[in-house]
Amino acid sequence: MKTLCLFAALSLLPMTQAYAHEAAPSEKVTVLQEQMLKNVPGKKAMMLTVNYAPGQASIAHKHEGTAMAYVLEGAITSQVKGEPAKTYKAGEFWYEAAGSEHLVSKNASASQPAKLLVFMVMGEDEAVLIPLKN
Repeated sequence: MKTLCLFAALSLLPMTQAYAHEAAPSEKVTVLQEQMLKNVPGKKAMMLTVNYAPGQASIAHKHEGTAMAYVLEGAITSQVKGEPAKTYKAGEFWYEAAGSEHLVSKNASASQPAKLLVFMVMGEDEAVLIPLKN
């Protein structure tokens, strides 16, 4: 009987390890609007929301364009390369210059969701987010 129980327990072990290595789902990004800028040829403005589940974080990344972020709900911890990490609460905002490396962007709460409104100005063919290599 002990052998059967041990075998049953060991057969579950690989399944547990597989779940432990699965990546957490990424934040939800919703593009609200995107418009070419008539007064700045080749550039576009984009407005989007970023929803973070409790404890969720974005990968380290950079933006080719300029970004301005405003916390709509909850609290977000953000860190751009060369600056200390800072937690912003609902109603607070920050600016990221084009090409900034965004090392930390995460929900500061393990129990409440958080939501950002982001406004970007970028080149017509530039990517919204470029993952950083470690």
